[in-house]
Formats: sequence, C-alpha cells, structure tokens
Amino acid sequence: MTVAELIKSATRPLFTFELLPPLKGHSIDRVYRAIERLLEYEPAYINFTSHANEVVYTEREDGLSEKKLIRKRPGTIPLAAAVKYRYNITVVPHLLCGGFTREETENALIEMNFLGIHDVLALRGDPPKGSRKFIPEKGGHSYTSELVEQIAAINRGDYLYELTGKQLTEPFCVGVAGYPEKHIEAPNMATDIEHLKRKVEAGASYIVTQMFFDNEKFFRFREMVAEAGIDVPVIPGLKPVSAMSDLNLLPQTFHIDMPEELVQELQKCSSDEQARETGIEWAVMQSRDLISAGVPGIHYYTLGRSDNVARIVKGSF
Repeated sequence: MTVAELIKSATRPLFTFELLPPLKGHSIDRVYRAIERLLEYEPAYINFTSHANEVVYTEREDGLSEKKLIRKRPGTIPLAAAVKYRYNITVVPHLLCGGFTREETENALIEMNFLGIHDVLALRGDPPKGSRKFIPEKGGHSYTSELVEQIAAINRGDYLYELTGKQLTEPFCVGVAGYPEKHIEAPNMATDIEHLKRKVEAGASYIVTQMFFDNEKFFRFREMVAEAGIDVPVIPGLKPVSAMSDLNLLPQTFHIDMPEELVQELQKCSSDEQARETGIEWAVMQSRDLISAGVPGIHYYTLGRSDNVARIVKGSF
C-alpha cells in the first residue's frame, strides 16, 4: 500500500522512520541492522534520504585547486528497493530539486515504477555548502511545487517527450515537507503556509514536518494548515537529541528553537550518554502527547542510529 492508503486504513497512529544511504564504499549491512532493531515495532514505511552532489576542491600538483563534484551517499532508489523486497515493507525514496534536471527526475520515476515503488517524498533540497541561496540545476526545478507537478504529470501519462505505452503500474503517492517553525527562507509563517498549500494543490497527498521540540508549535502549525484549507494528513517528525553537541548544532543547522526546560536538562549533562538519555525521555514525552492529540503517525529522523528510536517507540506507542 502507498503511504496515503496506509494512513487511511490505519486503526492506530503509524510509526515510521527515515534512514540515510551508506556513505560511498560502505556496506548496506549497517542499514539492515538499523531496520532490524525496529521491525518488532511494526513500522508502516521507511524513508530514504537523497543527497545532491557536493563541491570539493582538491589541490593539484601545480599548487592550484581543482573543483570536483562528488555524491557521498549515492543509491537512494536501489537501497529502497533492496529494503522493500527484503522486508516486504513500503519504502519512500526522497526526490530532490537540487542537483537534478527534469529529465533525471523523470528517469528516476520510471526506474521506481519498474521496481514497484510508488511512494516519494518531494523536497527542494538545501543550498550548496558555502552558499546561502538555493541554485537549481540547469533544466531542473526551482521549487518543490514544480517537482510535485512533474510527478503529477507522469501520473497522468504526460512525459517530457512524446512517448507510447505511457501507463504506469500505479500512480505515485507524493509527500512533502512542512515547517512548524517556518522554513528559514520564508519571511513569515503565513507565507510559508502559502508555499505549502501550493505543494498540496500540485498533487501532494500528505505532509511530514521538520523536527521540532515544542509540541505547541506543531499544534499551532496544524491549526494554520487547516485554516488555509489544506486538508491532507500532517505527520509530525521528531529527532531525538543524541549528543551534547546537539544543543547548539540542531538549532543552527535546522533553525529551530529548543524549549528552555530541555535546554536546562541538557546543560546538566556531562557526557553524550547522559544527553542521549535526556533526548530519549524528551522524545517519549513528545510522542505520548502527540499520540493523545490524534496525530496520524509519528516519523522519526534516525540519522542511521535506531537503538534510541526503538526505546522511544517502545515507551510511546
């Protein structure tokens, strides 16, 4: 079943999580181990992140620098397919605007259709490292809504070039991201909600939020989404604190606030292990509160570590 079908048929909140593809040259076994720690909690589906090319400068023999483009974590779609057929579970590869042309996007969707994968999370992607501005690929998309429109067009059988035999096995189910504390580039929440509405009107079936640590911000976001006439499910996304450095790193990287109570508890910690325990306790509290408020599910950002998420799910669902 697609994500939309899973949400519609669910009799209880869904547990889902996200994994990163291994770094280039690393084994898939670590991904399998992370998944197998969580299988007993019956995840409804698993997301797999996608990563655009990164710019790397290497020194040449003549002392000058040479610019190279590398992709450190390739293989999102093959990895998703391997997991789908190994564990008989719905998988959701991410598709990005950044670093991909429209033709590359179309080819990826055709490959997914061949593999029996019909779910996708559509994202714009971050600006390149060292740049504050997102730069679309030549021949690519500038906004997620454009990417969703292309996927919706393929669902209708409309490709970039005139083709025969256009029928998909089944249409793609598209999810998009929402930001309870607004996207960093949006001037205010109202503008950000309008951008989100365009993504849904383009064809998205559900919304997964960026991480947050204050549930009241999610509840207000959910209200604003409903007030804007957006009527698709909104799934909260949580990232448990796992190290002392998260206290500064997460707000800086993802432009989110941490509640004062959580900050005070983390400041008491003298080791990463203590911070990790605090993160688990906070995420359990968040999860229980969200479930009691009737969310359709909770999506966990694991960054490849699943032992803490297993404890959170066990204590929450």
